[in-house]
Amino acid sequence: MRIVICWSDISGYMAACFRELASRPDIDLKVIAWASGRRGSQAAFEDRLTAGFSCRLLEPEERDNFTTIRNEVIAYRPDAVLLCGWFVDAYRRLPRDRELTKVRFSMGMDTPWWGTPRQYLAKWKVGSFVRKMHCVIVTGERSWQYAIRLGVDRSRIRRGMYGVDYDLLAETFSTRSADGWPKSFLFAGRYAPEKGLDILLEAYRNYRRRCAESQSNPWSLICCGQGPLASMLSGKEPEGVTDLGFQQPKEMLRRFTESGVLVLPSLFDPWPLILVESCAAGLPVIASDACGSAVEMLRPHHNGWIVASGEPRSLGNALWEASQSNQLPSFGKRSQCFADAYSASKWADRMGDWL
Repeated sequence: MRIVICWSDISGYMAACFRELASRPDIDLKVIAWASGRRGSQAAFEDRLTAGFSCRLLEPEERDNFTTIRNEVIAYRPDAVLLCGWFVDAYRRLPRDRELTKVRFSMGMDTPWWGTPRQYLAKWKVGSFVRKMHCVIVTGERSWQYAIRLGVDRSRIRRGMYGVDYDLLAETFSTRSADGWPKSFLFAGRYAPEKGLDILLEAYRNYRRRCAESQSNPWSLICCGQGPLASMLSGKEPEGVTDLGFQQPKEMLRRFTESGVLVLPSLFDPWPLILVESCAAGLPVIASDACGSAVEMLRPHHNGWIVASGEPRSLGNALWEASQSNQLPSFGKRSQCFADAYSASKWADRMGDWL
């Protein structure tokens, strides 16, 4: 089967999935994706992530060029095309092209249902487009709820849009355990308001004050990322905080090994993959209730903590509880059980069956 995947930003976790799908003997795969680290990109992944599968990286000036993208797709003569969503106009026009009328189109969807007026209007704006898809592949429960409200028949909704390099990430657990569980928190994500970086820093200051009052040694906080709020970590960084900037996948393996708990205090985050990667690496996680993937990846006091988004006090309490816990290795092993379902191998199995 010849498959074309039309994606947005190329990333380490999806590159592993594409590579696994391309390795299947009954699949001929071509990926069309946005080049990372260019103007307008929210990440800075290296182009060499595409090694191991056929990929056409679109430069910023090409992302909206329907003719260029159309010609790439038609030239490959696909049996099936997977679109990353409806938000890319050039991709959304492909199913209407007369040269592609016999191709099966499917679509991924990670937007959670929040019941906003804009989402109610979406049924009339994009509902007809979504309902024409061969199947709609959602991330989890929250986006399933949205797909239902767009009018997609339940029999055509699949769960499991994303995957991660589980096998590689899982190896970090034994290294971490062998050296003694690290006493540091890890934040990895965009330094942007929606990721709650300011909330995290306030909560961390509260946590350190509590440590001082109880005469206990505070854990450090490692931050990995880039974005408009980077200045909050520049110059004289808050005490106990280290900013490592954007990390490539190989560098993140080391960060996972050196950290004891992942913290993600997002105010809006449809289905953050960093939670899945951290669970695959065997880390307990602290996440806000705004993180869509927490529904699938986190059980309170089983492998981590869920806190109310936008509340530094609640987050600070979770930081304290995590740092005082003697169950973190057990929490980490449980995290891996949740993440295993999202391995690149199982993702490729799903796509081969569904598309």
